[in-house]
This record gives sequence, structure tokens and C-alpha cells, in this order.
Amino acid sequence: MTGVGIDDISIYTPEYYYSLHDLVIAHGIDPNKYLVGIGQERMAVPPPDEDVVSMAANAVAPLLTRQLRDTVSTVIFATESGIDQSKSAGLFVHGLLGLNPHCRVVEFKQACYSATAGIQLAADLVRQRPMEKVLVIASDIARYERGSEGECTQGAGAVAMVISANPRLLELHPVSGLYSVDVMDFWRPNHRSTACVDGKLSIDVYLRSLAEAWADYRRKGGLPLGAVDKLCFHQPFTRMAKKAFAALSEAAGSEAAHLDESCYADSQIYGRAIGNTYSASLYIGLCSLLDRCGEDLGGRTIGLFSYGSGAVGEFFTATVKPQYRRHLRAEAHRAMLDSRRRLDGRTYAAWFYDAPSQAEDRVFPQESRGRFRLAAIEGQRRIYAAASSEPARAAA
Repeated sequence: MTGVGIDDISIYTPEYYYSLHDLVIAHGIDPNKYLVGIGQERMAVPPPDEDVVSMAANAVAPLLTRQLRDTVSTVIFATESGIDQSKSAGLFVHGLLGLNPHCRVVEFKQACYSATAGIQLAADLVRQRPMEKVLVIASDIARYERGSEGECTQGAGAVAMVISANPRLLELHPVSGLYSVDVMDFWRPNHRSTACVDGKLSIDVYLRSLAEAWADYRRKGGLPLGAVDKLCFHQPFTRMAKKAFAALSEAAGSEAAHLDESCYADSQIYGRAIGNTYSASLYIGLCSLLDRCGEDLGGRTIGLFSYGSGAVGEFFTATVKPQYRRHLRAEAHRAMLDSRRRLDGRTYAAWFYDAPSQAEDRVFPQESRGRFRLAAIEGQRRIYAAASSEPARAAA
């Protein structure tokens, strides 16, 4: 059977960030608590004219070719920062980008896990109809109460992936290990704009889900850890990868003897500079690994663990294609991150916490640098538009 997997990948994050150095000063705490303790340096901050739809469209735009527009059969939009209780965020993207009208468009939700569900469904759809392609998008804004323990893990970003037969980047293996349990470790009720989280419980459930998903993967005939060369974990904060690696090593025993922290270190680079991106987190980490690893990963095996609070975990593996480097967007991603602007505390607070409700009709001044932006809200309708070439600039 023809291999199926990730044929193309692109990430997007807002033009602005808030430094964790500034946040520790605002909180009056030891800088090492954030910079070392959770492993974060910056959080991406979306301006008022940027949301999960505009970020998603900006992530997809570099992937678009006429062939992709014609052959995409399904658009799966994964998010826990949804903008409507009925209409899929993916339909806004579909319209903005002029995608093939003869396709299905749906939105998936299960905390930070949902993009993995989308990828697995997409792979099965392509196995049935190898001439078709599926577009999987994950886009989120991680937002917590001001002054809370979760504030330091905020972030925003999107990732877009094309799932196809004969992929150029990564071929997915058919076996995956699963674990689900009903637990209230993290949630966001409909009436809240910020999440509720039991931090200690969430870490405990994450690690238990990893151990259980790994055990299920091996029971189903998955590869021993000795056959895995690199690892990529869901990272609500980058230090979580260290905890995950320790837990997986304990669960796998002697199979993990050949691995050390270098096996996942490159997957942390983008997350450290962006912050938590919920459903996009694992795949921004994967992109970081592929873009930034100095080794040639062609033919090597990557183990991936996806986790979403509430909770669902999945462990699966994939093989990197031999010529993968020809098809990466490493330089574009590096340029995007390097060109961001640092926000002062006042602007950060105004954008993340004090902005007028998006339930009110208003026109948004252009602050974002992407190709697409949220232009207005009129009669409870969200209006998106192509951005002009010269956006307004926030004070640094």
C-alpha cells in the first residue's frame, strides 16, 4: 500500500511577543522560575485584528498551489479557541483562500489533542482515496487569568499540514497507542474567555496518559523505543518535554538506553519562543525538530506523543523521508520569528486582557503583518480581509 503522511507543513505566529523577562519583573519573582523552571523565554501575543482564523489562513497560504486547491477533499480545523458555537472556523479559511468548493469542512475539539485526531482521520481518508489530499489546520490562542500561574505559558500560533499519499516529509506508521479518561484537569466553560486549570493534576494526568498510550502502542505491535531516533512531545511549556522523556524512559525501560535529552531538544526551539499553542503545539514542535536539527533525519524514526486535557493521549511514530530538507520552510520560519517586535507591558495587557469584547460591532485597525486579518465585526458577523502591505505598528 502507498505510504501516507505529511507532505507539506507551515507555521505562523503573530508579529508581536511579550518577554518572560518582563513578566517576572511584573510578577516580582525569581526570573529562573519562568526562564528555567518552565523553559519559556517569550510568548506570542496576537493584536486585536488577529484571531485563530486569520492565523490559520496565514499558516495555510504558503502551502497553496493550484493543484492543492483542486485536489483538497477535506479541511479539518483543530482548535480549542473557537469563534462560533455552530459554524466551523475552517469555513472562514475555506472562503478566504478560495479552496475547492467540492470538499467537506469540519472543526475538531479536544483540548490540545484535536489536531492529532484530524491527522489520523486524514490519513485514513487518503488511504481510501489516494488521489485526494486533506488539509489539517491547528490554530489556538492560549489565554489565562492575569497574574495566574498559567499566564507565563500563554502564546498564539497556527500550523497547517497537507496529508497525502507519497508524502515528501513524513510517512505515518499505521499503529498508534491510545488512552482516554474523564478528568477535570483543564477546561474552559462557554462563559469564560480564559481557561481553568489544576496545574499539578494536569501534569500528573499528562504523564499517566503517556505511560498508558505507550503501553497500548506496544501491545498493538508498535516499534520498541530502541527503534526510535527522535522524540516529539506536546509542550504546554517546553520544560514539560523533560518530564515526558523521563516518564517514557521509565515506562520503556532498557529500550530507552540509547536516548538522552538531545533526542527532543530541537523540538523545543520554536515553542520556547512562541509559548503554548494548544492544538498546534505538538506540530510546531515537529516543525522545529525538522527545521532546526543539524543531523540528517532522512530515514530516521520519530516518536510523537499528543495530549489534550480532559483527557486524551496518543503515541504514534513516523519515518522521515530521505529528501525532506528540500521541502521545508526553515528559512521562512526563522525569518518570521527573528523579525517579531517586543511589546511593552501596557500594550501586552491592553491586547490580551483589556480589549473591547468581540461581541460588539467594531472596525479593527491593522496591527498584524500576515496576509489575512480580522477587519471588523458587523451585526455579529466576523469580517476577514486581505491585509495591506503597510500595517500599523504597535509601540515597542
